[in-house]
Amino acid sequence: MTQPPGRGAGGGSESTYRALAGLVMAATVRIHRPEPGYAPDGSDSGFLGSGFFVAPSWVLTCAHVAMEGEGRHVNVVFKPDPGSAETAVEGTVVAALPESRHGPAGPGGARVPTPSGGWPAPDLALIRLLRPVEHPCVYVTERPAGMFGGGSVLYTGWTDGGSGQLTRFSGRCQVMGTFGDWAEDDEQMRLDGDRMYPGLSGGPVVDLARGEVVGVLKSRSDGTTGGTSIGVERLRTLPVPPGTVAAESDDPYQAVFHAHDRYHADRHTSPVGTERTWADLQRELGAGSGLALSPQQRVDLLGRLAELPPPLSTRSLLDLLDRLPDTHPTEHHAAPRGWRDGLGTLYDAPGGDGALELILRYCMSAISAERPYVLPSTRPAEASLWEWVKRIAEDRLSRKFRHELAGLRHNGRHAPGLEHLRTPTPTLEPTRTRSAPFVLLALEPRGWERDRYDWWIGVAQNTGDVLPVAEDSRGTAPDALPARLAGPLAEAFRRCDEPDDPAVLQVAVPQALMDLEVDGWQVPPDGRPLGVLRPVVIRRLDHRPLLADDGIDEREARWNRTMTAAMRAAVVDCEDGMRVPVPVVRDLRQLAYETVPVLCRYGDRVHPESAAGLGRVLDGGFGVALWRRRAAEPAAVCTEFHRRAADTVAEARSAVQLPKKVHELRQGVHTGRAETYWSDGVALFYDDPHHPLPGSGQFLEAP
Repeated sequence: MTQPPGRGAGGGSESTYRALAGLVMAATVRIHRPEPGYAPDGSDSGFLGSGFFVAPSWVLTCAHVAMEGEGRHVNVVFKPDPGSAETAVEGTVVAALPESRHGPAGPGGARVPTPSGGWPAPDLALIRLLRPVEHPCVYVTERPAGMFGGGSVLYTGWTDGGSGQLTRFSGRCQVMGTFGDWAEDDEQMRLDGDRMYPGLSGGPVVDLARGEVVGVLKSRSDGTTGGTSIGVERLRTLPVPPGTVAAESDDPYQAVFHAHDRYHADRHTSPVGTERTWADLQRELGAGSGLALSPQQRVDLLGRLAELPPPLSTRSLLDLLDRLPDTHPTEHHAAPRGWRDGLGTLYDAPGGDGALELILRYCMSAISAERPYVLPSTRPAEASLWEWVKRIAEDRLSRKFRHELAGLRHNGRHAPGLEHLRTPTPTLEPTRTRSAPFVLLALEPRGWERDRYDWWIGVAQNTGDVLPVAEDSRGTAPDALPARLAGPLAEAFRRCDEPDDPAVLQVAVPQALMDLEVDGWQVPPDGRPLGVLRPVVIRRLDHRPLLADDGIDEREARWNRTMTAAMRAAVVDCEDGMRVPVPVVRDLRQLAYETVPVLCRYGDRVHPESAAGLGRVLDGGFGVALWRRRAAEPAAVCTEFHRRAADTVAEARSAVQLPKKVHELRQGVHTGRAETYWSDGVALFYDDPHHPLPGSGQFLEAP
């Protein structure tokens, strides 16, 4: 194997290599059988093998490791950070290549076992965690292993080394070549130079010259050293979902690698934290030497490409690449499937300005490409990528080429036949004069017993009247509320629910109780959480009237606007990953009436600004707001939360649909859909002034 021109020479210092190894090992995990008695202290009870995080909530490993679990379920064990205790999270195998240990079909269609009795190549599997947790992720190459020039690689994993006690293990090997046929999906890299122990299968293989994961350990040699590795690009051969792809999550391949690229771009560009990122270490290794883009520019570009919907198909992506000069995409191993893969085919392009021009032309094609679907965030993503292209071109390329790019942008934006691919102007439902029935639960602390609550439950009819169902003014302890309210709530729900249409539960509390997670209550105790069963929203018992200068009730005006106009989210307490004070009420009232304030930092309630900021939002006259109750991990980047919250608000369009959207997110978190994990603990404030609370704070008397 020859080393391609312009490839990083791997000139990093030993400290850089140690830092790189630290990043890799932090993302390496153990895979266990889903047995309740597994030992998280390093013993090998139920131990199956190794794996590693490739994206938030996604683990890549070998199929022969993952499929040894029970019913496609496994336990993933890891340390969120070096000083923390081990964490075990249940995961499910979303995809395996192939799905069984039998090889390809033989004569007559029969599937025959592989000669070795092992799992045939490519022997890869994707595991999705069933609950959200913070963890680091590796950086995965966007180039096929066939373009990897050989040399030294780092590998890591878990093994007992014959001692019976599991421990982390890392080593270095040389790539000695390949065997197998890439066209048959069984090409494997041959590794030699270090001993490999049982249990390492599924661990990452890292190119030390470029600082990126290029493969997954598959097997160890029958001799004393070495083994084999499968290129990560084999994941491109995952089956394409049948039917229409209407969302990123419909295709596991796109979901994983879009999340991967956004993760690394967000962490590299965030001003929060001082730790070296993967892109920083790649620069120190010299990985950008002679290439059109530095590692920092590359990770930024990949993050922007990951904001776009994926290519319509592999065929459409190949056609797009074929139209670029001096490219031959069909000659590469494993046809490109996503925008990152297409970018990876351009690394061997001629050097100099020509290589950069080729990349920018590719970006322009991605901006104007046909879409499998369009989201509210698609247009901003196109604009963001265009701004990146302009900035790079202005810094390094001729005015003539910049003029050509502007023409491409103009033609792509206004080309006939593409108008239907842009985000349509929302057609909103008319304002309802009769709303659907809902259940109202009012909770109020007793003035002389602040740790006990009086409560009242009623049913709001579509006429606007609220009929009482039950009440208790004797004071109920917080931990007793779910069990005490189970019966009355069940009766109230029975009066409102329609088949496949559960009624909304509105929880009215004073501002001091906005933290109360009623949506997490299990009523009855062995049931699913209320927020999974139905939409649950929060109202405020103690808000005051808010009149504009012209005497108009501003709360009602804002509410009416969110019912008839396309809503838009505005994060009001976080900028560039840093906490900022929520604007004063006067400034908040200047926001457009269709604005939905979003509080990113409210979960850190020990900070005095958290409660004060929420109070200013509630006093600003907004009828709809979102905040997250969970405190973000210290090293977490909140860009994904901002992005997803904005998309959710935009997709709901009007306040009518937002409770249902949040309900769907809670269902997704409960059922283990990784694309919804950003919303874990989100609260929805939804205070309809057309349905005032009964009795103005005084509980009505129940029959």
